Amino acid sequence: MDYLPLFCDLRARPTLVVGGGEVALRKARLLARCGAIVHVVAPAVDDELRALVRDSGGACSQRPFAPSDLQGMRLVVAATDDAAVNRAVAQQCRAGGIDVNVVDQPQLCSVIFPAIVDRDPITIAVSSGGRAPVLTRNLRALIESTVPVTYGRLAHFAERFRQRVSASVEDA
Repeated sequence: MDYLPLFCDLRARPTLVVGGGEVALRKARLLARCGAIVHVVAPAVDDELRALVRDSGGACSQRPFAPSDLQGMRLVVAATDDAAVNRAVAQQCRAGGIDVNVVDQPQLCSVIFPAIVDRDPITIAVSSGGRAPVLTRNLRALIESTVPVTYGRLAHFAERFRQRVSASVEDA
């Protein structure tokens, strides 16, 4: 196992997306959905991405990436179409001890984004460590077709009984 699967609490935590296009937007949507404060730096920023950043409480900087952009960030995503910029972001993050994801470049990542099945609050993540993204997407589709959306409601229902069940079971 190359990566330890973890679920990270990014609520109200500052995150940075370097890049302003469609791929950056996709990653920023995931970050915003889990409550992160999304900041973006890129020479050009998609209007929808700019609105998402504003709604998350973050800020857009319409200019090239600078190492000072990493200050205070919990997680950084490099999502540009410039390999040199992505590599520089990864190197700066590693030097500063900041987790980084470089889209489609697992060798530069300290964290990777898995294929996600969201049945909130149930989350299922599938990863091949970047080796077989098409396979993981297919597995995600298979899981999505077999795990009903209603499992999220079931989990909320079960939550109401959690304390009672824990109290009545000696060795949980």
